[in-house]
Amino acid sequence: MSDIRVKICGLSTLPTLEATIAAGADMAGFVFFEKSPRHISLETARALGAVARGRIRKVALSVDASDADLDAMVEALRPDLLQLHGSETPERVGAVRARFGLPVIKAIGVATAADVAAAQAYRDAADSLLFDAKPAPDAAVPGGAGVRFDWELLRGHAGDWMLSGGLDPANVAEALRATGAPAADVSSGVESARGVKDAGKIAAFVAAARRRSGDFDMAGAI
Repeated sequence: MSDIRVKICGLSTLPTLEATIAAGADMAGFVFFEKSPRHISLETARALGAVARGRIRKVALSVDASDADLDAMVEALRPDLLQLHGSETPERVGAVRARFGLPVIKAIGVATAADVAAAQAYRDAADSLLFDAKPAPDAAVPGGAGVRFDWELLRGHAGDWMLSGGLDPANVAEALRATGAPAADVSSGVESARGVKDAGKIAAFVAAARRRSGDFDMAGAI
């Protein structure tokens, strides 16, 4: 099996961006959502985007953003991919992809098998799905809470998708074994405090995922 793709999300400083690149991650995620402790300004996005350009794929994460907000975000970061992490419909996802001509990742909150089944509605609209723990109804943000869900719900799931929700350096290998996920996404699991990324944890997470990709048994995904 080829290497697991790894995305470090919620980056907000130059040192942690450099740590993510040095660790060999495939994607760097930047959050544009003011309620999140990982939210970055357009000015910061412009600076970090310039540093990342050509060195790592940049992912711009938004939550039910307007076209105007998306325009500003894309102009500042110049992302390689867009991640929609709100309640966007398949129609909205398709419209965003058409507007910017960029690949779109649609985040899906998972608590039950019904949530996984419902994600099929996005298959034609999104380029990839990201399965995250379903937030509580009163949650202020839709992700990044470090909460995991039942990985067995995704065992052998087909298509291009990413696993997220409660992953960290200690459990990412187990998660990849349980699901057969082709990609892993982490945010709070590589932080020393809420919204504060830790370079050592970033390196450990990427290394753990890479080790898992080298000895993954495809029979475990059937």
